Amino acid sequence: MKKVFVILAASLSMSGVFAQSAAPAASATAAAASSADVRAAQHQQRVEERITWLHTQLKITPEQEPQWKTFADVMRSNGQTMGGLYKQRMETENTRNALDDMKQYAQIAQAHAEDMQKLVAAFEPLYTSLSPEQKKLADQTFRHGHEHEHGPSGKPAKAKHKGKPSADAAANDAEPASTPAAQ
Repeated sequence: MKKVFVILAASLSMSGVFAQSAAPAASATAAAASSADVRAAQHQQRVEERITWLHTQLKITPEQEPQWKTFADVMRSNGQTMGGLYKQRMETENTRNALDDMKQYAQIAQAHAEDMQKLVAAFEPLYTSLSPEQKKLADQTFRHGHEHEHGPSGKPAKAKHKGKPSADAAANDAEPASTPAAQ
């Protein structure tokens, strides 16, 4: 997720550098707001997809549903927080200066750190309730370092580099799909 976060932040900050617009500022702002709304909705949809995927991946039992619900609700809340911040960032894309850009990025990074703390607090009781088999699945699913091999839904991501796959990638082909969750 860190990688996705950095790429998204970089692309959002760089997009203003390369953008050219012949439309008046008012219509550009309206278009940015509309685009921001669409992206915020898409972000929430991805959060819901991630929640559904994790529920299945971790084989949550009926007895674990209360802990799961708490965890999923924090994921949703975190998604709304980040979606709102990215929406705000997109809406001010044509008007913010370099200082505003840095402040906004700092705000996003701080919110991400706070949201991760909330997620950890919600995940701990869920993790404690998991069976040894489920804990193994969780450990594989949440393990960092496989972001380049699997997309946010846990499905294999497109290769970024042509050529022979690395030994790590070949070894991981035999393992179940893993993805860091709700970062």
